Amino acid sequence: MKSNPFKQLKELFREKTGWKIIDGYLLKKMLGSVVFSITLLMTIVVVFDVSENIQRFMSHNVPAKEVITGYYLNFIPYFINLFIPLFTFISVIWFTSKLSSHNEIISIFDNGISFNRMLVPYITGAIIIMLFSLVMSNFIVPRTNRELNEFKYNFFGRRTSTSSYIHIKNSANSYIFVEHWDKLEEKGYFFTFEEFDNNAIRQKISANTITYSEDDGVWTLHKYTRRTVDSSGVETIVTGESFDTTLNITPMNLYQDAYVSETMSYRELRRFIKEEKKRGSSLLANYQIEQHKRLANPLGIIIMTLLGVSVSCRKSSRGVGVHIFIGMGLAFTFIFLQQISTVFSVSGGLPPILGTWFPNLIFAAITVVMLKITPK
Repeated sequence: MKSNPFKQLKELFREKTGWKIIDGYLLKKMLGSVVFSITLLMTIVVVFDVSENIQRFMSHNVPAKEVITGYYLNFIPYFINLFIPLFTFISVIWFTSKLSSHNEIISIFDNGISFNRMLVPYITGAIIIMLFSLVMSNFIVPRTNRELNEFKYNFFGRRTSTSSYIHIKNSANSYIFVEHWDKLEEKGYFFTFEEFDNNAIRQKISANTITYSEDDGVWTLHKYTRRTVDSSGVETIVTGESFDTTLNITPMNLYQDAYVSETMSYRELRRFIKEEKKRGSSLLANYQIEQHKRLANPLGIIIMTLLGVSVSCRKSSRGVGVHIFIGMGLAFTFIFLQQISTVFSVSGGLPPILGTWFPNLIFAAITVVMLKITPK
């Protein structure tokens, strides 16, 4: 008989890692519960969203294919990634409580498997989900967010398109002010550029409107006035209809939107934050929070998984419901801490990195305590 390479590889994996049948059973239970709960949630979300938006789709004559591919296929990934830490936690509590109520946890211990060893498939499952969430957060969801925004703009004409009173740093000794930037028209209104030398102004350029050419990276100033002062104090004023120049900014720097970071990959976001930090953006904290969330939320899956096991592996005479109740209380506490720490970070009282990781640190400490007091 021919040998089965897959079976041989499977046996080799079990031999090298000590993986047992019970590990595979628990891993399948965990991943199956997470997939089921997320699928159920997204079904409910989509049904409610369809009932809410179907009239709008019909009134704007949106083709059914575009609704599915342009809207819902870009809408669903965002919510999957948003809820996956929470529903991993609830799923772990649910199926572990069921195992405990059926005395399967006791049977595992009776067969010589320690509590710490039983955690191996849980941690393995958490790592798989964490890696999935990392890819979703940093690569897939930013792209689907961009496409969803384009869909809304193309069919509904809905997209935040203006920013007002923008002050940014162009270089170490020059600053830019734009009273109003229209993203849809790619045009700025009432532009001012000021350049200083030894705390004295050396050049000031004002223009009624400005436009940008992406092909050559050149800004065009319309109806401008250019005032320069040389080292001897002689002032020169020049006016004209149009004037081309280069600046150390792009239209993205003028469009001050806290949600623009949600459409960037992790590498693009890091580069964008570095530029915004140099320019002293007022929304820098929002961008940094988004950057840290893309790592903190996936890593939180491991913490929530271990916490879920510690809460639910103890058999309760009141059944599964008490574990679900405790789990929901912890889940809402976690969400509450996330919201509070984010508010403090945005307001400037708390560094964004601490504000983002604070809930994980608190729940990591709770998890350690719970694991220590869990009956083994």
